[in-house]
Amino acid sequence: MTEFQQPGFTIIGNHLAQHSELSFLARGLATYIQSLPEGAPVDIRTLAQQSREGRDRIAGALRELEAYGYLERVRQRNDQGRLVTVTISYNNPEATRARRAREAAARSVRRSAADPAPEEPAPSAVPEPPPAPKTPPPALPQPRDQHKHHPAGSALLANLRRDDPRLLLSVQDVQRLAPAVAAWLERGVAPDSVRRALTTGLPQPLRSPAALIAHRLAEGLPPPLAAAAPAGPARAQLPPFQTCDGCERAFRAPAPGRCRDCRHRAAEESRRPQREPAAPDANSPDQVGDCEVPAHPECLDSGY
Repeated sequence: MTEFQQPGFTIIGNHLAQHSELSFLARGLATYIQSLPEGAPVDIRTLAQQSREGRDRIAGALRELEAYGYLERVRQRNDQGRLVTVTISYNNPEATRARRAREAAARSVRRSAADPAPEEPAPSAVPEPPPAPKTPPPALPQPRDQHKHHPAGSALLANLRRDDPRLLLSVQDVQRLAPAVAAWLERGVAPDSVRRALTTGLPQPLRSPAALIAHRLAEGLPPPLAAAAPAGPARAQLPPFQTCDGCERAFRAPAPGRCRDCRHRAAEESRRPQREPAAPDANSPDQVGDCEVPAHPECLDSGY
């Protein structure tokens, strides 16, 4: 649905075509929506099918237009009783707001003229109770070193408007809130986690972005990380595997050699008494002359 647009033409004001805060995608999308006839679907899926842009970029452009008053989404019931979302496009939001204010003032004048003024009640003798004292806002968390600059916190706060154009902070707000962001970072919270905690679930409408961010930084401060458990004693490094020179069995030792069993066996053999060899018997049939080589029968028969 488009307000104040003549059929057959699409008139775009310079306030939209030269809007400094809107992206070129948002300006072009607003021009396309205003050129559509009344009742044409302008949901994200339909717009993505009509262009080369993805759904995420189109959704971001629609949020920009809604933030600056060029789009309005209203929940209504159709003829079947189902709730549907009706998107209203305004080619001049300022003129529309001024017209609605004049119409509301005219209705208020007509209503006051038609209805008699109610009689004022008699003053009561009972004094009214004093208003309850307002609860002061929670104090912002502070980092350990409060006298140094916090460039990481300032950069994170200044870039929040990339996620939502409504989170536009002044220089004074960034300088006031940067120490609180630094306190989050000191507690081991990743910058992306801080950004999601500050930009997720924003209320509609968002009246004071600086107050909202200060409230979330103070109320959602996570506890510090627990100290790491002390490391246990270092485990002694085992010697490498070696191959025994005697039995070729694998064993651990700092240098090659023999295993424990082979060393024990060699020590026992060295402690045993050595027997002297027996004297050769001259009359033994296995001796031939002075030679100690055993004689074989076939050799004796052949004359050798």
